[in-house]
Amino acid sequence: MEASGVSASPAPSRSARGRAVRTIGQAWAWLFLLMLLVFFSLTGEGFFSPFNLQSILANSAIILIMALGQTFVILSAGIDLSTGYVMGMASVVGAIVMSSLAQTLPVPAAIFIGMAAGLASGMTAGLVNGLIIARLNVPPFIATLGMFSIARGIGFVLSGGMPRPIFIKNLGQLGNGSLLYVHPEAGVSFLSRPPGLEAAQLRQVVGILPHPVTLSIILVIACYWVLSRTKFGLYTYAVGGNAEASSRAGIPVQRHIIKIYMLSVGMAAIAGLLYNVRFTNGAANAGEALLITSIAAVVIGGASLFGGEGTIIGTVIGTLIIAVITNGFVILGVNAFWQFIAIGVVIILAVLMDQAKARLFD
Repeated sequence: MEASGVSASPAPSRSARGRAVRTIGQAWAWLFLLMLLVFFSLTGEGFFSPFNLQSILANSAIILIMALGQTFVILSAGIDLSTGYVMGMASVVGAIVMSSLAQTLPVPAAIFIGMAAGLASGMTAGLVNGLIIARLNVPPFIATLGMFSIARGIGFVLSGGMPRPIFIKNLGQLGNGSLLYVHPEAGVSFLSRPPGLEAAQLRQVVGILPHPVTLSIILVIACYWVLSRTKFGLYTYAVGGNAEASSRAGIPVQRHIIKIYMLSVGMAAIAGLLYNVRFTNGAANAGEALLITSIAAVVIGGASLFGGEGTIIGTVIGTLIIAVITNGFVILGVNAFWQFIAIGVVIILAVLMDQAKARLFD
């Protein structure tokens, strides 16, 4: 009896230590984001202004949308290297179709069909990725790397190596406008600035909830619901945790993997279409620098590279960390190249935290 009591005593201590490490592992990104906000608000003039905070959110919208799709892939223990150039390809397809149809169709119809074409091009790339990975058992790294090159080539062939402008009047207002506009005297207006204001008064108008931010919020809510409240989300965690056991449990693993990769590049295509309306052009290399950043956002947010662990909220936090670092360095006048070093350090910390949790709980 006495020996039994001695042998059992370390268990509570180990359990408490495990809970503490798990809590730190889950909360460290939140704490790090809070520290960044405090640091830049104290050192960077105008950092905490409403205008700058909305700029951070608007500028991070494209990265966040790509990261949302990448979250599902990483949760399934995969990786999608094609999203950057699929985004560019979709933006080029959308730009070409919009500009062509705007000559003969009403502008809303031309925009809608152009967006549908861009989205379809991305979903096709995702279908090919999923089929190669699920049916032919090609590793995700190799399959999506191949699609990376294919989408890159198609984008540059279609665009001729140059950005394709979209000749639709006021298209930029769709991508750079806000949901609400507030003026001290004219009050609040919806979707457009209050009418009848002079040039001097227009400077006092404040936009609230830029359209890219509104779109991001909608997609975050949708992805959160899918991942936490549907069978699709449950299957995603199960496949990432153990694909073989999931198959034995009756989960259609191959079909689910195909859907995941279609979702991933579908999000990348949406990011490309957002690029269309924000910058009124399509560019094959629009997402070239965003691939690694979107993956980094997912990892920083706590998703495990081994699959089966991660959340949509974590991805949002990871994206905000990257966006705050980038914006804060600009305000402080720090050389832009230091941003890459800082983000790289944060990625390494996130991976080390993930490995520490894995060693403790395995």
